[in-house]
Amino acid sequence: MKQTEYKKPFVIAEIGCNHKGEMVLAKELIKMAKIFCNADAVKFQKRNNRELLTEEQYNAPHPNPANSYGDTYGAHREYLEFDVEQNRELKEYCEEIGIVYSTSTWDLTSAKEVASLNPQFIKIPSACNNNYEMLGWLCDNYQGEIHISTGMTTKNEIDELVDFFVQKGRNKDLVVYNCTSGYPVPFEDVCLLDITILQEKFADKVKSIGFSGHHLGIAVDVAAYTLGANIIERHYTLDRTWKGTDHAASLEPEGLRKLCRDLKAVHKALSFKSKDILDIESVQREKLKNRK
Repeated sequence: MKQTEYKKPFVIAEIGCNHKGEMVLAKELIKMAKIFCNADAVKFQKRNNRELLTEEQYNAPHPNPANSYGDTYGAHREYLEFDVEQNRELKEYCEEIGIVYSTSTWDLTSAKEVASLNPQFIKIPSACNNNYEMLGWLCDNYQGEIHISTGMTTKNEIDELVDFFVQKGRNKDLVVYNCTSGYPVPFEDVCLLDITILQEKFADKVKSIGFSGHHLGIAVDVAAYTLGANIIERHYTLDRTWKGTDHAASLEPEGLRKLCRDLKAVHKALSFKSKDILDIESVQREKLKNRK
C-alpha cells in the first residue's frame, strides 16, 4: 500500500446497549469516550422491536436469563431501547462535548427515526445488510454516510450490496466493514486478510473500508488499520463484568484509550524516509557511524 493511501484512523466507540437503559450512564459513556479515550465517534443501536421480532420471539424468554432485563425477550429489548427524543438528547450532548453521534438501525421505522436527527452517518449491522427496503429508503432520503458491516455475509452478497449502492448513486457515501459476527471472536476467526479483498474490489468504488472487531485486546485493530481499514469500530463499556450480552466482548475505557493512542501513533509512523539520512539521524551518524 502506498503512503498516500493511509487515511487518518477514525475510531468509533460502539456503546450499543451497554448503557443498560440508563440515560445518565449513556452520557457517562459518551463523556469518557471523548475526554479520556479520545475516540472520534460513539454509536448506539435503534430497534422497533414489534417490527423486528415476531410475536413468538417477542414473548419468548431471553435465551440467557442471566443477561435479561425483562421477563420476555421483547420486554428485555424494550427496557434497553431509547426513543427518538432520547436519541436527540444524546446527539445534542455529543455535539456539546465534541464527539460524533451515530446509531445502528435494525429496521425501517428505526432508520426513518434516526435519519430525522441527521447524524453524520448511520450504521447497518451485519444482521440487516440484506434489508433492501431499509437500504433503499436511506439511499433515497438520507444524505449522510451509510456504514455497513459484512459479518454473516457471502462474498457474492457483498458484491450485490455494493452494486446496489452504485445503482443508487450512493456508493461514494458507503463504508464497508470487514466483520466476523461472534461475541467474542477467537483470533483465528477474525480473518483480517479479507480487508485486502475489500480493498482490491471496492476501494475505488466506496468512501472507505472499515473494520468492526469483536475480538479481545487491541493488537488486531492496529493490523486492520495497516491493511487498509481506516475506520475502526469496537464495542465499549465501563465494566466488562456488567450484565448483558456485549460487555464481555467490549473494551473498557483504558483499552479504548490505548487503542486510539496506538492507531494515531501508527498513522504517524506509516511513511517513507524523506531523505537517506534524516535530521534526527545526523547527530547519531556523526557520533556513532564507523569510518574508514
